[in-house]
Amino acid sequence: MPVFNDAKDSIYIKILGTAQDGGYPQIGCTKACCMAIKQGKETRKNVVSLGLVNKNKYWLFEATPDITVQLDLMQEALKTKSFQLPEGIFISHAHMGHYTGLQFFGREALGANLIPVYTMPKMESFLKSNGPWSQLVQLNNISLKPIQHKQPIDLDNQLSVTPILVPHRDEFSETIGFMIQSQNKKVLFIPDIDKWEKWEEDIVGLIKSVDMALIDGTFFQNGELLNRDMTEVPHPFVEESIKKFSQLSDKDKYKICFIHFNHTNPLLKYHSIEKTRLKKMGFRVAEQGLTIAL
Repeated sequence: MPVFNDAKDSIYIKILGTAQDGGYPQIGCTKACCMAIKQGKETRKNVVSLGLVNKNKYWLFEATPDITVQLDLMQEALKTKSFQLPEGIFISHAHMGHYTGLQFFGREALGANLIPVYTMPKMESFLKSNGPWSQLVQLNNISLKPIQHKQPIDLDNQLSVTPILVPHRDEFSETIGFMIQSQNKKVLFIPDIDKWEKWEEDIVGLIKSVDMALIDGTFFQNGELLNRDMTEVPHPFVEESIKKFSQLSDKDKYKICFIHFNHTNPLLKYHSIEKTRLKKMGFRVAEQGLTIAL
């Protein structure tokens, strides 16, 4: 099982953010959850992203609005003397927290050259057909790399990534999760999905087959958004996931690590009754900056 720590292993995943697309604090929020940051009780959290590292190179999962800070975090992790760009970027879908960071590779900012961006067919079409993303393609700031459902992408002789289609609000693109695999271990990464019951895959079986599962923990419970219909933004509530996975062995429960927290979710806080209870039940909660040894 991967170690969840601060070790500088040669092959590892670094958690670069844990918040839902809107970040933490979230725009317009004057409730206690976000005011706690102004009061010094909590710290700002980046939008969900992972860095996959093999020695002195890395790949990025998701191009978030916080990509500038997240790439700086990767420079610190790699201890590079000069700024180092990722070998490639994997995009799960066309919701704001997962692809809008690509804009910083354009002529108004970095002016990058042919950064590989791995996308499913609808996501590829969306980027090619809509500005400002189409300009990134036309100016060769990014180079789109087509990927397909359950077709592994070999990154080098030690790592591979396999996209897996998941049900979600696919207004502009399909949505995928990722199976990240080293020679010894597998990590499942599903930041966004509708209810588990809508998925044709057996999530329980998948959890049993991997060493860690970073899964959608957007909302802790129903009713969390007081002024919005939560059926418009379906996710598996953490409470639902706890119930679904309650019959797993202690070993398999410990593989589950919740991530992608809305600003209202108490799991985003340093300390909360809900986080303490979740950990006592044997599950884990993703924390920004930690690493997963592969």
